[in-house]
Amino acid sequence: MLYLDHAASSPLRPEVWAAIEPFRNDVYGNPSGSHAVSRQAKNAIEDARDLIASLINADPREIVFTGGGSESDNQAIKGRAFSGGRRGAIVTSPTEHDAVLGSAEYCGSFGSAVAFAKVTVDGLVDPAEVASHVTADTAVVSIMMGNNETGVRLPVEEVAAAVKAANPAAIVHTDAVQGYVSERVDVDVLGVDLLSLAAHKFGGPKGVGLLYVRSGTRLAPLVHGGGQELGRRSGTHNVMAIVGMAAAMAALEEDRAGFRARVMGERDAFEARLAGLVPDLVVTGAGAPRMVQTSHVRLPAIRNEMLLVRLDRAGLAASAASACQSGAATVSHVLEAMGMTPALARECLRFSFGWSTAEGEGARAARLVADEAGALR
Repeated sequence: MLYLDHAASSPLRPEVWAAIEPFRNDVYGNPSGSHAVSRQAKNAIEDARDLIASLINADPREIVFTGGGSESDNQAIKGRAFSGGRRGAIVTSPTEHDAVLGSAEYCGSFGSAVAFAKVTVDGLVDPAEVASHVTADTAVVSIMMGNNETGVRLPVEEVAAAVKAANPAAIVHTDAVQGYVSERVDVDVLGVDLLSLAAHKFGGPKGVGLLYVRSGTRLAPLVHGGGQELGRRSGTHNVMAIVGMAAAMAALEEDRAGFRARVMGERDAFEARLAGLVPDLVVTGAGAPRMVQTSHVRLPAIRNEMLLVRLDRAGLAASAASACQSGAATVSHVLEAMGMTPALARECLRFSFGWSTAEGEGARAARLVADEAGALR
């Protein structure tokens, strides 16, 4: 299988397999316990926390381990909107991840005011326009770092600065689940107070993520119980997964420059070859900054569902939209917000490259796509 769906999930890195091996049999205690077996597990978690914090320029106490990116987004939006017993206002955009939009809608049903910043045809937001929605009641502004469908890189740094200028007390969140895959994250450079990551997007285990919470930021917990994570997220830790996430992040940072060069080379080769074979190809977000690992394209007059089936049979894995939609064949809300009609949106496919992408895969994939598209036409 030629796998070009890394935005849905990447395979585990070799460094992760090595890091989690001791946790199959040797380190099995509950980290909330008080005896030596538990302390082994607790120490592993705290070592992972220290490493992760150093990689994103945070304090270890600002790292909250979660069950993944969706939970982190929910914790950021709901936790802020409902902190202090209030129903704070939310500002976001219509192209955010479903976890952000669903959380905002949920908070809105309980009285939180929700405002949406406009997006351009390329999927960008205007920082000044985002800030224009900020009021004294704004609890959180959430604008993602990189779009999970189109690969467009949003101006988070400028958004955060504009929001803080409008209301220094407003909290800024970014879903960096896709952005971190190809760009180093420094929470101070981004200027954000809350940041979500998910391990399986960059070669770590599924079912684990984190929420960075800047010191002094008040959050209402989603999960109550034993008071783990300084009371911010109760529940017994998934020690193996947390250790695996830290190992994946360390491996990614060590290979950051090489990853960007390899992946961008394959992505660009894919688009160039495909454009030569399919002259009416349209690259989504071509007029905007894009993350190097994602190619979102439209092949006019070809239904993406039909093309995906043919590509799958030919040995190429790609996707029509976010994999977080449980396989539902629905029109992307991201593309609709960018002004595409449902008919045009159904002609779009996402090809996403990753750490395991090999040399020449971009050109091979383009040939396959062109062949199968030609057969359909």
